[in-house]
Amino acid sequence: MKSHLTVQRGTTIHIRAARLIAIGLFAALLLAAPFHAALAQTAPTLGTAANFAVLAGTAVTCTDSTVVGDVGVSPGTAITQTNCSIVGSIHANDPAAIAANADFFAAYTSLAGYQCTGVLDTVYTGVTVTLGPGVYCNTAGVTFTDSTLVLDAGNSGTNAVWIFKIGTLGTGALTGTNFSVVMANGGQPCNVYWWMAEAATMTTSNFKGNLLAGAATTVTGGSFLGRDFAKAAVTLTGANIVSCTNIVPPPVPPIIPPAEYCKDYVKEYCHDYCKDHDWFKKPCNQGVGNGPEGCDPGNSNQGDDDRSNDEEGGKPGDPGRKGGNDKDHDKDHRGRR
Repeated sequence: MKSHLTVQRGTTIHIRAARLIAIGLFAALLLAAPFHAALAQTAPTLGTAANFAVLAGTAVTCTDSTVVGDVGVSPGTAITQTNCSIVGSIHANDPAAIAANADFFAAYTSLAGYQCTGVLDTVYTGVTVTLGPGVYCNTAGVTFTDSTLVLDAGNSGTNAVWIFKIGTLGTGALTGTNFSVVMANGGQPCNVYWWMAEAATMTTSNFKGNLLAGAATTVTGGSFLGRDFAKAAVTLTGANIVSCTNIVPPPVPPIIPPAEYCKDYVKEYCHDYCKDHDWFKKPCNQGVGNGPEGCDPGNSNQGDDDRSNDEEGGKPGDPGRKGGNDKDHDKDHRGRR
């Protein structure tokens, strides 16, 4: 009996231990799942690097191009301008560039650890591809030729984040020729991050996003909305780059209340908003016998609603108002004449 009880207790202990381990593993999975999901939708922190349009490790060469935003290089010092307009500050291995370069490297390392939620093809030619927010990866390089990438924010709007990781096994470059990136449903260019193990080359492309390259970047022709960061050199030729801090958001359309609302409150509350309604713009013609029109051209009532030509039941006379809106107007005001 004693040994039997011992076996039972031992069995009970093993069963409880197994249950505890299972519960622990399940809890770990629950914690891990939302962590990766949140990670996929969270933009990396760029720190002081966010203040730059162009940031290189060795050199910046800018020819026949325009850069709107700050330009920096560190630990290198060479910034060469040939018919190049830089609307911003230039930082050649100064404290600002040194700090920004360190923050760029930190962001680069952080992105390398993001979990992939989707896959990028190796080659895109003559196609239009639409992708929602997420982390898209390719173990090698990716090439876009005569193609359009539509980044659709969906219900996420301006909070949507896209992260593209190219060369996740250690080698791989991004190449774009006549390549366009288009934002849809409120997606923001500066919420797009392109991480590549090696270089990035854009030719006559309309590119958007933050480019974080493990080697050099080359932009020839076209436009670039975002940031161009490279661990090696940055070369710009005939390109236009506008940094995230200088992108002007589209204007917010005015709010025009419904016509019914404005008809009741137009005089006191919403003149500026309601003036776009057709009924508000209706021309006035308060001549003799034309009936009430719901408008007052100029000073027809001379500051007194009772003295309007033909509004509110007034009867027009010949050649002008006869009695106004107040049928007893003349009697009421006879003593004032």
